[in-house]
Amino acid sequence: MELAIHSYSGGLFKNLACGFLYLHRSHFHHGRTKPLLLSRLFQPSNLQEDRMLELVGQSELTCKSQRLMLQAGLIQPANTGCFHYLPFTVRAMEKLIRLIDKEMQSIGGQKVNMPSLTSANLWKASERWDLLGKELFRLKDRHSMDYCLSPTHEEAVTELVAMQGNLSYKQLPLLLYQVTRKFRDEPKPRYGLLRGREFYMKDMYTFDVSEEAAKVTYKLVSDAYTCVFDQLGLQFVKVQADPGSIGGKLSHEFQLPAEIGEDHLLMCSDCHFAANVETMNAVETTNCPQCDGKLRESRGIEVGHTFYLGTKYSQIFGASYSNTENKPILSEMGCFGLGVTRILAAAIEVLSTENNIRWPSLLAPYQVCVISPKKGSKEELNINQPEFYDNLMDTVPQLHGEVLFDDRSHLTIGRRLKDASCLGYPYIIIAGKRILEDPPIFEIKCQNNGRTMFLTQEGILDFLKNIQVV
Repeated sequence: MELAIHSYSGGLFKNLACGFLYLHRSHFHHGRTKPLLLSRLFQPSNLQEDRMLELVGQSELTCKSQRLMLQAGLIQPANTGCFHYLPFTVRAMEKLIRLIDKEMQSIGGQKVNMPSLTSANLWKASERWDLLGKELFRLKDRHSMDYCLSPTHEEAVTELVAMQGNLSYKQLPLLLYQVTRKFRDEPKPRYGLLRGREFYMKDMYTFDVSEEAAKVTYKLVSDAYTCVFDQLGLQFVKVQADPGSIGGKLSHEFQLPAEIGEDHLLMCSDCHFAANVETMNAVETTNCPQCDGKLRESRGIEVGHTFYLGTKYSQIFGASYSNTENKPILSEMGCFGLGVTRILAAAIEVLSTENNIRWPSLLAPYQVCVISPKKGSKEELNINQPEFYDNLMDTVPQLHGEVLFDDRSHLTIGRRLKDASCLGYPYIIIAGKRILEDPPIFEIKCQNNGRTMFLTQEGILDFLKNIQVV
């Protein structure tokens, strides 16, 4: 789809050859940030597939997101179930964390950071040391004391709050959260970041004065999760779920429907009922328990989980508050998880084509990729890239650090465009044959909606002003 050409003003795009010499020699105005050059990025993507399969412990790559992330150099296997997160992935993850931080803090969340190494005594007190069995990574220190690498932190956070003595009812609700590495000894790690042994998770723990207040907080956090997924443009389903080993009286999962998903979901076509099959008494159930409508089955990837815990942990560790009569009362608790690295992989799984990665726009490692003419071509002499970069940063300051220049001018535009399509930049600016026109015209591909536009340099700057970043 071609859109109208904007008017031309000024001879901004000239002398590309001089421009790239300028880029490489870093001759920028004092105080200017250097543009980001693709040739300088660490993006190893030449690992042989048989070596990949050996490292991930699989005979074939059956998961689209895993295959695409490995091929594009977004992740690299370290050992079974563990991956190196490479620069593109780290940038996307940091953006997701910023978005999560904004939503959690908007509802009163306070960020903490608890140790990954947790004493076995805490887990034995809650009886989960034996309950979780081989799922826990266990180790002993030099003094023969038992520890685990925590997959979750209910025990640790409840002890932390209990150590403060009785909180005042005026201090509640208390919402503490963190974004940290978690560890789970998966029996069969698979699907890349969708099911690994080491991963990043956002976990929040809440303390309230009553069951009624705790359920208000439960809805508050659940609504914040909805805001996160809505901003990412991900179609999710909130389903009733089994509390499992974490326990509690109420639990929901946030699921992204996907064929590769390991959870089986039942959803009503007539009302909003949805549940994980494991919560239903009979898997063969065909009618909705709420309206008797027809249930349809789907598969999903769990990306978030919420729990109302009651006093299960606060009773064990003595986490209480002082009420209006200065009497100690056990706090009502909730816990809430978002799989940070799993959200990244699941988003790629549901949004991407078989050959090209597509990100939620807000999470794309770089918003814009600029592809220059091939070295030695007539077009090469017709733009001045450093001046364009400076103008772009002045006109669209929110794109600071978001524009990547593919400076591999020894490659054809077609080859570089193919690479850019694979990596999923939301916007690709191409200096092709039409920059020889008067005024010079540039092609912009909007990858998330499939639109193609042909714009002058003024039109490009006007268009990019509307891009949102986290």
